[in-house]
Amino acid sequence: MVELKIVTYEDKDFWYTFDKHLPESEFPHIVELKRGYVVYNDGKPMGVWRWNLFWDNTPFITMIYFEESERGKGIGRQVISMWEEERRKEGFTTVMTSTQVDEMAQHFYRKMGYEDCGCLVLNRIPELEQPMEMFMIKKIG
Repeated sequence: MVELKIVTYEDKDFWYTFDKHLPESEFPHIVELKRGYVVYNDGKPMGVWRWNLFWDNTPFITMIYFEESERGKGIGRQVISMWEEERRKEGFTTVMTSTQVDEMAQHFYRKMGYEDCGCLVLNRIPELEQPMEMFMIKKIG
């Protein structure tokens, strides 16, 4: 059974085995704002998930990461559906995410009903340079 549990301070070591992007100074914010989850499958922690608000008003998935052995089992589909339902109950009608154009995640999100809605290219600052970032949107209410 798949469960989402809001991340706590006690989850910090587990969290950072997956999330290599979140500065440690930001970890308290995701705990306090309840914008991070530890994903469990059959009672075992196997991934992390965080989100934020885009433009201060649109729930935006910022990172999902599962153990390699747990991928391809439909867990991502379940987790996204659960998260979207929570946001719908909170009164949100739209959710967003993004992925780099060279990542396979875009195909997964499209299967989940997300649609392309724009791109961003960071090529002026060498340390930020990466493949184009594709933004995706979905109506949930």
